[in-house]
Amino acid sequence: MIANQLHETYRLAYCRGMTSPAHIAMFSIAAHGHVNPSLEVIRELVARGHRVTYAIPPVFAEKVAGTGAEPRPWNSTLPGPDADPEAWGSTLLDNVEPFLNDAIQALPQLIEAYDGDEPDLVLHDIASYPARVLAHRWGVPAVSLSPNLVAWDGYEAEVAEPMWEEPKKTERGKAYYARFQAWLEENGITQHPDDFGGRPARSIVLIPKALQPHADRVDERVYSFVGACQGDRAAEGDWQRPAGADRVVLVSLGSAFTKQPAFYRECVRAFGDLPGWHLVLQIGRHVDPAELGDVPENVEVRTWVPQLAILRQADLFVTHAGAGGSQEGLATATPMIAVPQAVDQFGNADMLQALGVARQLPTEEATAETLRATALALVDDPEVARRLKDIQADMAREGGTRRAADLIEAELPGR
Repeated sequence: MIANQLHETYRLAYCRGMTSPAHIAMFSIAAHGHVNPSLEVIRELVARGHRVTYAIPPVFAEKVAGTGAEPRPWNSTLPGPDADPEAWGSTLLDNVEPFLNDAIQALPQLIEAYDGDEPDLVLHDIASYPARVLAHRWGVPAVSLSPNLVAWDGYEAEVAEPMWEEPKKTERGKAYYARFQAWLEENGITQHPDDFGGRPARSIVLIPKALQPHADRVDERVYSFVGACQGDRAAEGDWQRPAGADRVVLVSLGSAFTKQPAFYRECVRAFGDLPGWHLVLQIGRHVDPAELGDVPENVEVRTWVPQLAILRQADLFVTHAGAGGSQEGLATATPMIAVPQAVDQFGNADMLQALGVARQLPTEEATAETLRATALALVDDPEVARRLKDIQADMAREGGTRRAADLIEAELPGR
């Protein structure tokens, strides 16, 4: 109650002119997993009286506008949010080169978009290289909003250096780093590309600390964990548990790596004839429902779902273990089967399993029989339920959206 009263007093202070509102500029890329985690923080900053602009490709402009921020559209060369996962290539350099190419072509657009309207502070997604360059040019603070894990003391030696050892030896790898370094130097930045991309001066981490590997070795003078920043998702639609459904299981591989018809067929086999169970199956936009064959009445097939609304009523979550989905599973205290597909999902799946709230299955081992046996064991395990409740309570204490906004305001010049 006291916290709510203080928060309302803080809002009214802006309205009365007791605290000067600022122009805060947010920068991100056109990807659900990068935009969605920031939206509630942006909404809160707008509610506190700040003028917030949000530089984003047009496909996300409407969603951004819904927070009250002003979209600043720019054209991206990255694969769009509905692109086939194969568009990202299969090697490390395939994955990183598009981000540098996009940053170089985006920077002039963004310079023009903010000409004469430079912000007091820059917020940026971890993939938005131009944002940090702009903050340097403008001489304003930059704060990273990280939607996933961050570097810990020893990260470079333990993870980055082994991962990059071979690519750095190739001509292509050398050319990538030379181009990156030259672009930074052209803009007055002397940092090495690895430090520029992976070591921000200040970062608000939009995941619970429970999901962070080696959390005890993270420099909390730089990185502040605020946990899940969730709010009203009414715009995404509602969902009601069907009558007679004793158990509800949601299956979702997120928004990118969803082209898995064989896996979805195994899920239908696992839960389609399980008495009392209802399956909500999100298949994305790259799979035709006809590829699933005959689907029982207790199976609900969707291309997209209001995930949080379903998880608040679900008994089990079969997830790719993306950062967003993982923390939504924890925030709703939902047991999980983690079937990671790419990038940080494997590490998240390891963390969820280590926390005792999930079981990890490689895609090739996620057969109907294994999925069913794992599901039945998880939902009936009181220790899993206890651990989930403890983590849910810890996450609530991390502060979420309001604490994120407080920390951002503390970085404004003169505060």
